Amino acid sequence: MGTARFHRATGAVAISSTLAPGVPWQLESISIHLSAAGGAGTLTATLDHGSGSTYDLLVMSKDMTAVIDYIWHCERPMEFDKNTELDFAWANAGGKTYGLEVTWKGLGV
Repeated sequence: MGTARFHRATGAVAISSTLAPGVPWQLESISIHLSAAGGAGTLTATLDHGSGSTYDLLVMSKDMTAVIDYIWHCERPMEFDKNTELDFAWANAGGKTYGLEVTWKGLGV
């Protein structure tokens, strides 16, 4: 099994970030920390499947209104091919400073 790798995004504006490993991979966890509660809007993680939009799906959705810290773990790691990406989006209307971290592992690399 591969070594844990991390995709990180930090800022105080809307999140529009993509995890695109370019190798077969597995998703382990998604975490986010906000500078304060009141980050209105919904954080989403959407699978952009390499085989086409027919296979795209919403992996995670979280209303961030009353959140400071949030951790999402896969009950069992989800495995994807090298052409599949994970897109993160959040409007961050309250302008909260955030730290988004995604833990993933390469498979066979």
